[in-house]
Amino acid sequence: MYKKIGLAIAFSPRIEALIAEAKRLVLLFDAELLLIHIGEKTPELEDKLKEILINQGLNESNVRVSWKQGKPVKMLLQTCRDESVDLLVLGALKKEGFLTYYLGSVARKIIRKAPCSVLTLISPKIDGGSFSKVVINGTQLEVTPKVIEYGLDFCKIAGVQQVHILNEIKLYGLQMATAGEGSEEEVANTRRKLVQDEIEYVQQILNGLDKGDLRINIKVTAGKWSIELAKYCEVIQADLLIMGDNKDYSFIDRIFPHELENILENLPTNFLYIK
Repeated sequence: MYKKIGLAIAFSPRIEALIAEAKRLVLLFDAELLLIHIGEKTPELEDKLKEILINQGLNESNVRVSWKQGKPVKMLLQTCRDESVDLLVLGALKKEGFLTYYLGSVARKIIRKAPCSVLTLISPKIDGGSFSKVVINGTQLEVTPKVIEYGLDFCKIAGVQQVHILNEIKLYGLQMATAGEGSEEEVANTRRKLVQDEIEYVQQILNGLDKGDLRINIKVTAGKWSIELAKYCEVIQADLLIMGDNKDYSFIDRIFPHELENILENLPTNFLYIK
């Protein structure tokens, strides 16, 4: 699935934890590891990095380091393109969607413009974390079948225990369907029909996929879906949220970038953005 994993590093207190997490992913996907540092290369930093790599059982034979200078976003994205990186791993703070070493919208620019999938980790662990409860965005968008397929492939390889696919009732559909003088029972029946339609949409996608041993739960909510995704992740204490991107947006997909912004403003958990 991923043949080359890039890890953006800065010499922050969490650098070893991020490298440990990247190593776990490399082993899971049998991939190469490329460390990318945008900043000055000094003997002190080289020595510090070498010490961390030794601590993690890594060395120059199984990991490469790319030292670049220039504008962080431009150089990081260019390196991913030049090196044919499949998955870029970033460290992120839970609030504001910041990278630990970049500020503000820079993090969002990287995720939006990256030529590959991006995994942001808000709480990397030196002893190697794992993903057990994963939420996948199942909202009806053109890209959703691809997101679910790739998301399940990731979950199978990562040994995930429980997958939740979250869909939504279209509020405008509910409002239009219940705008008349129908009884409470008729309104309730209409709502149940809309919920069932959304479940069937996801189920039809799942029917054509290899689900392995994954336990999959389909959940339908009503409300602004980016907000509902974040809420649901917090309620079930999910350790990964998976969304996706389609550069050729259809009319209905044009709202998607705005919903992504809402998610990134306050990351509810670790975040995989599939390209």
